[in-house]
Amino acid sequence: ERGHGFESAAKALSVPRDTVRQWLCAYRSFGSEVLLSMDGKQARYTHGQRVAAASAVVDGGMSKQDAMKAFGIMSMAPLKRWCALYRGGGAEALRPKPKGRPRGSGSKPRERTREQELEERCRRLETEVAYLKKLRALVERDGL
Repeated sequence: ERGHGFESAAKALSVPRDTVRQWLCAYRSFGSEVLLSMDGKQARYTHGQRVAAASAVVDGGMSKQDAMKAFGIMSMAPLKRWCALYRGGGAEALRPKPKGRPRGSGSKPRERTREQELEERCRRLETEVAYLKKLRALVERDGL
C-alpha cells in the first residue's frame, strides 16, 4: 500500500523475497482482504476453471495477473503449471489424474510346480502322522 517493492518489503518483514513476491501478486489481483483471510489451505479448482484460465493466457494473450483476477486463482504457481500443461497437451492434459496405485499392479502368485505341490503334501502328511502318534501315546498313557 505504501508503494514499496517486494525486495524492500521482504527486508523490512524478514521474510523470503519469493514469498513477498507471491503476496504482492495476490494483493494486486485481489486486494488486502484476501491476504488477511488466507488460512493456508489450498484452493480446489474445477477442470473448467483450469482450462479457461490456461487458454485465456496461452491462446488469448491475457496476462497471468489478469487471469488470476478474472478466474479467482489465488496463486501464480498453479496457473503457470496449467499453462505449461495446456501448451503441451491441450485441455485433456488438465484433466484430474487418478490417485493411488492402479488396480492389478500387485505381484501375481507364481504357479507352483508339481514337485512343490508334492513337497507340500508330504509335509502336511508328516505333520498329520506326528499328531496321530502323539494322540495314540496320550490315549495309551491314560489307559482309555
